[in-house]
Amino acid sequence: MAELGPQTRIRDILELDGERGRELLFRHGYDVGEGFVDSLSQWQTLETAARAGRLRDLDRLLLELRAR
Repeated sequence: MAELGPQTRIRDILELDGERGRELLFRHGYDVGEGFVDSLSQWQTLETAARAGRLRDLDRLLLELRAR
C-alpha cells in the first residue's frame, strides 16, 4: 500500500492495522460497527468520511496511523 494519506480507504486501514485501526477510527468518530457490512463505506476514503462529518481531525488520525 502507498503511504497513508487522505485518499486511503477505510478498508485499507482495517486490513493494514486490524483492531488498532478500528480503535483509531472509532476514537476519531468513525464507527465501523460489527462485521462492517456496509460495503460502500468500506471503500470510502478518509477524506470523504471527514467531509461527510463521519470522521474528526483527519490530520491527527493520519499522524496516529503512521506512528505504528
